[in-house]
Amino acid sequence: MLQIIMTAMGIGLVFNATPGAVFTESLRRGVRGGFRPAFAVQVGSLTGDAVWAILGLSGVAALFLLPSVQIPLTVVGCLILAGLGALGIRDALAGDRSAVPAEARGGRSSAVLTGAGMSLGNPWNVVYWAGAAGAVAGTLGQQPEPRHLVAFFAGFMVSSLLWCFVCAGMIAGVRRALKPTAIRAIEAMSGVALLAFAGLLLIRLFSS
Repeated sequence: MLQIIMTAMGIGLVFNATPGAVFTESLRRGVRGGFRPAFAVQVGSLTGDAVWAILGLSGVAALFLLPSVQIPLTVVGCLILAGLGALGIRDALAGDRSAVPAEARGGRSSAVLTGAGMSLGNPWNVVYWAGAAGAVAGTLGQQPEPRHLVAFFAGFMVSSLLWCFVCAGMIAGVRRALKPTAIRAIEAMSGVALLAFAGLLLIRLFSS
């Protein structure tokens, strides 16, 4: 069981540390608001990941690959990413707003919901979790039992939660060394990157 947990923690670290849309949005908010908004986006995304994990490990992944389910979810995900990208570019052009309270820019609850929406708007996440059962089987050398899948899920979530703290802490540390012009540049680049992620998600939908 310990081997499964350690394997899950390693996979969780790789999964979360790989730069992507969630990290980009965490960076966009964190360079303005510091640790809390960056952490809130990470936790929101982790909540969405937990939903996909439960669905994938329970064997219902095929349902979310049906066009009638996959297409609307993906379109929503693309709209979320595109909207966030536009906000990033707008904020970069708006000038220095570092003195504006975080609550006036959406607050922590908004950041949590944003992270969750980004995760839930990508139905291909469930495919990853459907394959996780195979990874557990490979570790065990046999068909996993429910308790093995629960252990894998727990290990992944613990690792992911730790990464939330690490990621937000790194962003907050970088923020302290940035000048206002650098903050605006990062916001602009994050906005462009989020628009690109939206485009890539849409391309994946049409090519699947």
